[in-house]
Amino acid sequence: MSVIGFDIGNESCVIAAEKRGGVDVLLNDESNRETPAVVSFGDKQRFLGSAGAAFATTNPKSTISHIKRLIGKAYKEVEEDLKLLPFMTIEGPRGGILIELEYLKIKWLFTPVEILGMLLKHLKQTAEKSLESSVFDCVIGIPSYFSDLQRRMYLDAAHIAGLNPLRLIHDGTAIALGYGMYKTDLSNSRPTIVMFVDIGHCDTQVTVADFEQGTMTILSHSFDQNLGGGDFDEILFKYFAAQFNEKHKIDVYSNTRASIRLMASCEKVKKVLSANTKAPLSIECLIGDTDVRGIITREEFESLSSNLLERIIVCCNRALKDSRVTVDKLFTIELVGSGSRIPAITRVLASVFEKEPTRTLNASECVARGCALCCAMLSPNLQVRDYKVEDSFPYSIVIPSPQGEIMVFRKGCSFPNQKILNHSGKIPFYLQVAYRKWKAFPAGISHIIGHFGIGSSERSDAKEVKVKFKVKLNHQGIVDLDSAKILEDKHYSGGSIYSNQLKMFTPSNRLSVSENLDVSLTNDELVDAREKERILTEQDIKVEEIKDQRNTLESFVYDTRSKLSGAYKSFATDSDKEVITSKLQETEDWLYEDSDDESEQDYTGRLEHLKKLLEPIENKYNEENALTKARKALQSCIEKYRSNADSLQADKKEKVLSYFLL
Repeated sequence: MSVIGFDIGNESCVIAAEKRGGVDVLLNDESNRETPAVVSFGDKQRFLGSAGAAFATTNPKSTISHIKRLIGKAYKEVEEDLKLLPFMTIEGPRGGILIELEYLKIKWLFTPVEILGMLLKHLKQTAEKSLESSVFDCVIGIPSYFSDLQRRMYLDAAHIAGLNPLRLIHDGTAIALGYGMYKTDLSNSRPTIVMFVDIGHCDTQVTVADFEQGTMTILSHSFDQNLGGGDFDEILFKYFAAQFNEKHKIDVYSNTRASIRLMASCEKVKKVLSANTKAPLSIECLIGDTDVRGIITREEFESLSSNLLERIIVCCNRALKDSRVTVDKLFTIELVGSGSRIPAITRVLASVFEKEPTRTLNASECVARGCALCCAMLSPNLQVRDYKVEDSFPYSIVIPSPQGEIMVFRKGCSFPNQKILNHSGKIPFYLQVAYRKWKAFPAGISHIIGHFGIGSSERSDAKEVKVKFKVKLNHQGIVDLDSAKILEDKHYSGGSIYSNQLKMFTPSNRLSVSENLDVSLTNDELVDAREKERILTEQDIKVEEIKDQRNTLESFVYDTRSKLSGAYKSFATDSDKEVITSKLQETEDWLYEDSDDESEQDYTGRLEHLKKLLEPIENKYNEENALTKARKALQSCIEKYRSNADSLQADKKEKVLSYFLL
């Protein structure tokens, strides 16, 4: 069983696996190292990855992309952004996002979690095909800014896909792990501090890590969830859209297909500008019969992007401040991510930090490689050299109370972690856990982690009791509560609702603790999601099997027609040829005109009918072939014995030869 690392990007995904003592990036069916993060619903089946991306312009309303940006978002908070998507979205029952589309002539509603589950299952199947072994255990990279809800949604999606996520690891931590594990020139006398600047398609994440021999400590994470390579594409899109509107009087924004085509061309322009001082853009029939052409220089592009470049520096400065590291203490700045190839980014970072950024890691694959390394370290089936990883959590976690916020975990604390707190009051009671909101807290993400209940709902004590309970920040970055117990304190005379003082307790006074009541999916919903995925998978398999039968029938028609004019020619009468040729033509016409809605049985039935017509001719051909082979075998045997007879005495030789002449 293989161990796998997944990097789920906004536009594309990368799969890495521990292989032959190292880490390899796996190829998909098209022999590409990156797989588009796309799920498209065709007339009768789903198309995922590269196959799904092909439908982005022809079937935009049923092609789901950029799913990473929808996970865990509240519909009302991102409603305006959702209007820009080509597919239909509505508000879900708990304020989340639902994707609405028509498939198999039925209206379907999918949560972003279900779509992510489909994508993960496709990546799982791709990995299994590449490795020729089953895939179950995995580690998945996530942005450091993901909330508790988003992390739980990723776990739900993995379970829908039939995966066992051993860990969710921050993207920056995965990058740093891949860097530090193979770094051989680390100093033994002092720590090596590196800043990793990861500019993806939809976000920028900055991580500061401290490396020593055999250990790595994350000092800080910072981020801008709305700043990535896609925003630089948007700059070009707006530039050319305005230009075409002025020159040709066409509104690209009003046409979904035209917008998708222009955005794809802008991505290419951005790549050209990375190596050239200017880049042309040309699209035929963008809207109607209108052909458009334009050109932009690198200088113009950088001027338009100046605000985005400043935001990258702000994100880096925040990471440095949180890490309590000064610029002169940095060993290097490592630049990665699919959106990091713009020359201006390198130049601005070098200017501000007086260090030329390095690119020693593969910009697009480093997260997946780090995830695969982490999975290998966690797997009981593999032996990996000891390497200690201490991660940092990017948010402060508090419990709001009438007396004010109770700090549970401070921003930048290591995790997994736990804290023991005390509560006084009646039971059962409920408490809320939340992130402390701050200026850079990500928009569209709720700061509420959830609600937890302590004590049985059937119990209601009239008197006040003191309860000790444990709050955990687990290895996934998810908050749990457990170990609630009633305390015995003869000298207690009231006080704060929550405190960190430890009290004596008796084992008999244990209290029940509920899971987070603000779940991403209930158990019933998770079962339903798995069942829905099973039904959709069976439909995909059914359609593929029908395609295989159709291809088999089509190949049989062509092969038979060729054989009747070739190998079978002398074994078929003119009337046989006429009947079979007519039936072949009839079948071919049916295949290309009337067979779109046929079942597997229709194809197999027609194939069997054609085989029966051909069977007598095929039998004659096979009999003749068998006789020919037998004659050749007999002739070979005779020649062999004749040759051996030459070594016999004269009288014996004469007897042998006379026998062959009989």
